[in-house]
Amino acid sequence: MSDHARPTPPVSATVSAAAVSAPPPHAAPRIPRETAHRLARRALFAFLLTFILSRVFVFLIMSRRMPNLYFFLRGTHVHHLNYGIFLLAAVGGYSVFRRPVGRAAELTALAYGVAMGLTFDEFGMWLHLGGSYWQRASVDAVIVVAAVLGLVAFMRSIERVEARHFRAFLALGLALVLFAVVLYVAGLRLGGEMGPKLRDLEAASSP
Repeated sequence: MSDHARPTPPVSATVSAAAVSAPPPHAAPRIPRETAHRLARRALFAFLLTFILSRVFVFLIMSRRMPNLYFFLRGTHVHHLNYGIFLLAAVGGYSVFRRPVGRAAELTALAYGVAMGLTFDEFGMWLHLGGSYWQRASVDAVIVVAAVLGLVAFMRSIERVEARHFRAFLALGLALVLFAVVLYVAGLRLGGEMGPKLRDLEAASSP
């Protein structure tokens, strides 16, 4: 036996080191930041699509250009914000207890966007129960939610633009602020002109 041979570590020490370095058997896999951005983009897409389709369907039903698809429970109109609340509860429970990854996480993000769209489309009714469907508060809430989801979805790209093209980033930020101001003013004027007509249409179509 050579004098320079290294002593063999005890078996217990080897097992202890392996136990420390090994991940817990039930540890949830960590979602990379890029994946979180992709999930936010899917949620944003589903959110905006659901909001637009909800508005189109409600307008077509109120104008009697398509059959009445509203759900009534003992004569009470069940608004679609309730569908969104139940779907949000289901998505939240599934996300907490199952912790989906991969394809399941992508589908969960889409379901989350749909639920948010159904719920915030009637956000004005959270504040004013029994109020008109065409309240300005709902549109404002949708804009805020879309902005937050968009920030999560594209923050990494924005950071890259800021780091490489600082002046272009400032110009883009200023343009977005001006666009928001124009959108707000245009919304006020459009709401003042179209709001009474839409509320009359809603009142005439109520069962």
